[in-house]
Amino acid sequence: METTVAKSDPRVLRTRQLILDAFTVLIQEKDFKDITVKDITEKATINRATFYAHFLDKYELLDLTLLDGFRETLHQRLSCHAVFNENSLSSLFYVMCQYHQELSGQCAKNYESLGDHFQNKMIEAVHDVILHLLEHEENPKEEHIAIATTLSWGIYGASYSWNKEGRKISAEELVAKMVPIWVSGLDHYFKG
Repeated sequence: METTVAKSDPRVLRTRQLILDAFTVLIQEKDFKDITVKDITEKATINRATFYAHFLDKYELLDLTLLDGFRETLHQRLSCHAVFNENSLSSLFYVMCQYHQELSGQCAKNYESLGDHFQNKMIEAVHDVILHLLEHEENPKEEHIAIATTLSWGIYGASYSWNKEGRKISAEELVAKMVPIWVSGLDHYFKG
């Protein structure tokens, strides 16, 4: 009978951390598309079977390394916000700005090339948080879905552009400028 090693086993945790550390170093040195499982296993001093015992492929490792941290930061930052309001919206936007800044610094070589991969997953994470804040029901109303979709894309796009254009103002200033527009609408900007 085959025994399974518990995920809380110190050896399993140590091996998993070796893989994560190796990947973190490699992602700073090479383009993601050029990183192979062999590169990761050599850097982590493990074999391929051990890698695959922990991860399906390098994309799952990428998601765990970079995107799970984003999701966790979102949830930590918003734990004090039980409802959807200007403060929770500002917190979401600020976290997205910080994440773009950190990601472009940590993974400068990969920031542009992994854009599509990150974009969809980050927008989805923000969308889910907004929906959760808007409504605690099982079936969200269509209006809530539309609000979550619009804001999640807007938050992602504004923070991405801010970062790509060199962060000419602070994240706090960007949030302070944009959130009132989303909160009060665009009526002020319409002409005739």
